[in-house]
Amino acid sequence: MLDIIHHGGATGVTGSCHQLILNSEHSLLIDCGLFQGEDAEKDSFAQLQIEFDISTVQALIITHVHIDHVGRLPYLLAAGFKGPIICSEPSAKLLPLVIEDALKIGFTRNAQLIQRFQEQLKQQIVSVPYGKWHRVAHNTIGTARIKLKRAGHILGSCYVEVACQAAETNEKERIVFSGDLGAPHAPLLPAPKSPHCCDQLVLESTYGNRTHPDRRQRRAVLRKAIEQALANGGTVMVPAFSIGRTQELLYELEGIIHEAKNHQWSTLEIIVDSPLAARFTKVYRELKPYWDDEAQKRLTRGRHPLNFASLYTVESHTEHEQTVEYLAKTGRPAVVIAASGMCAGGRIMNYLKAMLGDARHQVLFVGYQGAGTPGRAIQQYGQGGWVEIDGQRIDINAGVTSISGYSAHADQRDLLNFVKRMRRWPHTIRLVHGDQTARETLKSELESLYKRKGMRVTIMS
Repeated sequence: MLDIIHHGGATGVTGSCHQLILNSEHSLLIDCGLFQGEDAEKDSFAQLQIEFDISTVQALIITHVHIDHVGRLPYLLAAGFKGPIICSEPSAKLLPLVIEDALKIGFTRNAQLIQRFQEQLKQQIVSVPYGKWHRVAHNTIGTARIKLKRAGHILGSCYVEVACQAAETNEKERIVFSGDLGAPHAPLLPAPKSPHCCDQLVLESTYGNRTHPDRRQRRAVLRKAIEQALANGGTVMVPAFSIGRTQELLYELEGIIHEAKNHQWSTLEIIVDSPLAARFTKVYRELKPYWDDEAQKRLTRGRHPLNFASLYTVESHTEHEQTVEYLAKTGRPAVVIAASGMCAGGRIMNYLKAMLGDARHQVLFVGYQGAGTPGRAIQQYGQGGWVEIDGQRIDINAGVTSISGYSAHADQRDLLNFVKRMRRWPHTIRLVHGDQTARETLKSELESLYKRKGMRVTIMS
């Protein structure tokens, strides 16, 4: 059985990085993500370093471009990695934008150095179509091929099938790395389909202990939450990742505005305060062929799900500061979508500092809030509680609402179905990318599902 070493994402929800050892001289790296929240608290600088041996790494395979899966890529390049960076065709367009932002935030603001990194990155990116085998290793010991399959998490996301065959014995083994799996009925994206089979499965467990509400009702829930907040005459602040969640929300809001008959929705400003999100949204528009059937139907009817009349984008920092000040003072009804999704930095922080203490406003969480992040504290303590932001204690007087049906992650039922719908189930499952409770709960459910000998469910530590 091929060995797997986890360099991140094994005991927490961030920092995903998994090394598949093919033999003593050859290996593959699946993702190279950044640690965030509690996962990064002990020694965040040390965690950025690539301290493992990369001399055997034949290729880096990217499941998707969220920062907790690609954020350490600049450090991997700085450590001397010259091999191919394999990803889906949409991810190949999105990855340079993500890395440019990651460089500016945590690595350097030197324009020449950033340009050099970007040029090197583009030389190493190898885009692979979904569903096509691609050879990544071939030597006297054996061969290894990979296939990327749609994961339904964000545009371009995939799970990775690795098929290995030993030259001498002709012995075969197939390993699947789930990356982050999406859930059915997500805006813009088709749901993931399980692989035919595998021997080992490295499975995410973010929502391994939870089940989402009926996602088909999410638009009604979103509409109700916003209307309740707007009745107070304030701003709805939505922390959202620049890629994935922002575009899903815009898609849903366009649908609500299209169907709404009342004046309140027709005059409501939808503000995206994130230059990066605006750039991602532009690329999303360019990648329409990868949208799902429902989104394609909207396009044929002449609608523009990611570019509608009441959508405004805040670009410059000066404009951002003016927008925060104006909305905080006037209480003009608006929906502001800003990064970061876990309130761990970015422009959303200025909105929170200016508006959390005012009961007119509302924080609307539509995604997972990692332990140790300000987002988790706001969500946990809500009105009447307090949160520390940039060393300042801020009382929470604004309303706090969470809609879990908007999670881009598969829930427990979806994760179990991913295994159940394989024709041949894996004999070994390694649970990663989840907190301890989520992993333990999912482990128990999987063991109950199998109820047979010869199968192992392992919680990585």
